[in-house]
Amino acid sequence: MNAVNEHVRPANSAAAWHSVVRFLGQEAKHLDDKDWDAWLALYSPDVEYWIPSWDSDGTLVTDPTRHVSLIYYKNRGGLEDRIYRIRTGKSASCTPLARTCHQYQVIDVSEADGVVQVRTNWAVDSVTDHEVRSYFGTAYYTLVPQGDSWLIQSKKTVVLNDRIDQVLDVYLV
Repeated sequence: MNAVNEHVRPANSAAAWHSVVRFLGQEAKHLDDKDWDAWLALYSPDVEYWIPSWDSDGTLVTDPTRHVSLIYYKNRGGLEDRIYRIRTGKSASCTPLARTCHQYQVIDVSEADGVVQVRTNWAVDSVTDHEVRSYFGTAYYTLVPQGDSWLIQSKKTVVLNDRIDQVLDVYLV
């Protein structure tokens, strides 16, 4: 290990890896089932939820407070507000609500300073108004222990196919 990464270590047990895979599977399941309360419960109150945009030169923006993002919420209150609009039909972009299939693959789990860093590759297929759409990318999670499970402390989702012909929403990534 180099000096920069000496405080980071891979998850050293199959149990830790399995726990993370199972937890993130619940996130995918709750989104596909539109179980909004269960989905929100996976996030800590002070979660940072960020989907950065690509700059004109093909690099990701680096600061959600200084650059345009596809989605940015600085805490769970933003996610709760979004779900409220979806539930009440006050979001024209969600009418009708798409059917989705979330798939993910955990490709790295490491532990540092009492938290777990996870990297996934993901894909979401959706259908609405007789049109099928797919988004895919990479997501970076910071998980903190919560009882015998986890809470999402931060989530950064990179959408690799960002030619988006609809309003992107939390349940589409």
